[in-house]
Amino acid sequence: MTSQKTSDAGAILHRRLYEGKPERLAGLEDERANAEVAQAIYDLRKEAGLTQKQLADLVGTTGSVISRLEDADYSGHSLSMLRRIAAALGRRVEIRFVPVGGSAQPV
Repeated sequence: MTSQKTSDAGAILHRRLYEGKPERLAGLEDERANAEVAQAIYDLRKEAGLTQKQLADLVGTTGSVISRLEDADYSGHSLSMLRRIAAALGRRVEIRFVPVGGSAQPV
């Protein structure tokens, strides 16, 4: 494998920290998934014009739970809670299995 020169900091870090390290790549994917879920909950709540407390009341939980779910570092999202949030916002949860490096295919 030849090393190509680049000035792209992201590419350099990826090569140094993740290339050839499947356990690190798996951890990175977990963190990305957690951040995406947290951002989606936040975006939907804001789009609905709700505070965390208001959403919590609709879902039947506390504001601190919603706050935790909107934290990108939180990794305890449950499908049942995501469904409750979706229902409170007139949505449904959709799960997709995506090939690594490919495009999404609905389940």
